[in-house]
Amino acid sequence: MTEPRLPTAVHDRLAQLLDPVDSRLASQYPGNRDEIQPVHTVYVSAADAGVDTPRSWGEQAIELLDAHVDVFADLDTENALDDVRVLLGRTPVQDLRIDFEDGYGRREDQEEDAAARNAGRTLAAISADPYGPSWCGIRFKGMPASERRRSIRTLELVLDAAGGVPAGFVFTVPKLRAVEQVTATVLLCEELEKAHGLATGSLRFELQIESPQAVIAADGTVAVAPAIHRSEGRLTGLHYGTYDYSAACGIASRFQSLEHPVADHAKAVMLAAAAQTGVWVCDGSTQIAPVGTPEMIHDAITRHHRLVMRSLERGYYQGWDMHPGHLVTRWLATTNFYRGALTAAAPRIQAYLDRQGGSVMDEPATAQALAAVVLRGLDAGAFAEAGVLALAPSADTASLRSLVGRTTVNTGVN
Repeated sequence: MTEPRLPTAVHDRLAQLLDPVDSRLASQYPGNRDEIQPVHTVYVSAADAGVDTPRSWGEQAIELLDAHVDVFADLDTENALDDVRVLLGRTPVQDLRIDFEDGYGRREDQEEDAAARNAGRTLAAISADPYGPSWCGIRFKGMPASERRRSIRTLELVLDAAGGVPAGFVFTVPKLRAVEQVTATVLLCEELEKAHGLATGSLRFELQIESPQAVIAADGTVAVAPAIHRSEGRLTGLHYGTYDYSAACGIASRFQSLEHPVADHAKAVMLAAAAQTGVWVCDGSTQIAPVGTPEMIHDAITRHHRLVMRSLERGYYQGWDMHPGHLVTRWLATTNFYRGALTAAAPRIQAYLDRQGGSVMDEPATAQALAAVVLRGLDAGAFAEAGVLALAPSADTASLRSLVGRTTVNTGVN
C-alpha cells in the first residue's frame, strides 16, 4: 500500500485555515437547546389578561369541544380527543404572551402603567403555578422612536411588579426591520439587568418577523440571519406575523393567510436562518375564530386544524393562538400529528438501533430526524415513553436523545 505523500506542513496549513472556521461554526450553530418548545403562544390583550386566563381559556375550549364534538371527532385520526379534553382541563396554555401592541392599542400612559403592573403580578403568579404555562411574557410596542420610551417603561413596570424575571419569561420585539434593532435590544437587556439588579443574561426576547425588510434587506442580504447571531444568546424565537407581513407585501386582505406563498417564503427563510442555532421558529395566527352560525363554526374548526397540521408538516412546531376555541384544534392536530409520526418513525428507529436492514436503509441524519420528532411528541404530551417502547423496545428517552445528539448508543450489537 502506498504511503501518504502529503507533508506534515500541508496538514498544518489546512489546520490553520480550517480550525478557526470549525470553531466559528460550532459557536454560531450549537444545535437545539435543551428546553421544551411550546406548541403554541397564546396572545391576550393586556386589558383582558389575568391570573385566571389560562384556566378560563381551557374552560371555554372544553365548552366548544362538548358542543361540537362530532366536528372534532371527524378530524381525530389517532383516537386523541379524550386525551385532548383532559389536557384542556389541566394545562391548556403552554406559553402566554400579554399583549401591549396591536391587541392593546394606544392608551393614556396612566392606563398602560396600571396594565403593566397588573401584567407583572399576573406573570409572577402563573409562572409559579405548576399547572400554569411553562413560558410567559409580554409583547411591547417595539423599538421605533415613536414607541421606544413607552415600550421600555412598560417592560420595566412589568419586571418591577413581578419582583424580577418570572420563570420562563420572554418579551416579544415586534416589527423587526433592521439588524441594528437587535443590537439595541441586547443593550437594553444588559442595562435593565444592571438597573434592576437582575441576574446577567436573565432577560431573553423573541423577534416578530412581520416586515419584508427582516427577510430581504436593502442590500439584498437576509437580515434575519445576522439578527440571530447578534442576539448574544438572548434570542429564543422568531415569530411570523401573518397579517402585517402579508399587507406589507401588498396582498389583498381576502387572501392573507398562513398558507399564502409570501408566508411560505418568509417562513422558509426564517427556518433556514434559524436551523441549528437553537432559535425556535413560530408560525403565525389565523383571525378566523370558531364563532357564529353552526356552519361558520364548522368551517373555522376544520380550517384551523388543517392549518396547524400544515405547519407541523412543514417543520413549524409552534404557532399563535388568538381565541380559546383555537386550543381544541391546536392540541388535537398536534396530538394527531405526533402519534402518526410515532407509528411511522418507531420501527425505523428500532431497525437503526438494531443495525438491521429493511425496505428503508436510514442514515445517521435520518435517524436523528426520526428521534427528534418522537422526542417532540413526548414533550408535547402526545404519548408517553411506554407508548414509544411498545413500538421500539430499545428507543427509551436516553437512546432517543443520544440519536439526536449523534452520540454513540450501546445497542449490544457488535
